[in-house]
Amino acid sequence: MSAPDIAPTVADTAWMSSLGGCFVVFDGPDGSGKSTQFRRFADIARATGLEVVEVREPGGTAIGEKIRAILLDPANAEMTTRSEMLLYMASRAQLYEQRIAPAIAAGALVLADRFVSSTLAYQGTAGGIDEEEILAVGKVATGNHWPDLTVVFDVDTDVAMKRLSPLLDRMEQKGMDFHARVRSGYLAQAMRWAHRYAVVNASVAPDAVTHGLLDAVATWTAQRLATRSGTHK
Repeated sequence: MSAPDIAPTVADTAWMSSLGGCFVVFDGPDGSGKSTQFRRFADIARATGLEVVEVREPGGTAIGEKIRAILLDPANAEMTTRSEMLLYMASRAQLYEQRIAPAIAAGALVLADRFVSSTLAYQGTAGGIDEEEILAVGKVATGNHWPDLTVVFDVDTDVAMKRLSPLLDRMEQKGMDFHARVRSGYLAQAMRWAHRYAVVNASVAPDAVTHGLLDAVATWTAQRLATRSGTHK
């Protein structure tokens, strides 16, 4: 987002000051455009004076980046879904302890590109592993610490597939039916944990997605503050 586009938005984002010490995840199917929105949101948050720590999954640490290379390499086609799930969780455990937890403790806004929500959608709903098993492993990996908010960028599967680069990684190569199940998985999570999920329509133009994102996070922030003050009904 260019500076002229950001400037008027920042004037309406005083609510962001309350996001210090929060852990917010951006997630969604491949091709949802979440990475673009991640960058825009991080830039806007910093412009309001917030300290922002950005992490990505898998990866985000020296150990995690090595695990990422294994997970996304198309040559590893024989990898089982359970092995896949455990590798993601191993990367996540290192990331949470090494980078996320210290940043939260220091009062920064932590923005993560994917987290346990991805594992639930990809290896769970789409891959067939029981959701409760994934949550149990996730509890171990994160020390039972979960994001304050997970933003799901929802997009029609046909649209998402057209957006992908022709140089697909191992996960992106799994086909239309698989990715349709992934989308369903994200939406099911948002229904189950509505108090800590927000769904943004990512099928529209990027600027419209950004406005939807800001509205969604502002609404969640207001509800969170109201709950803390005892005024939320």
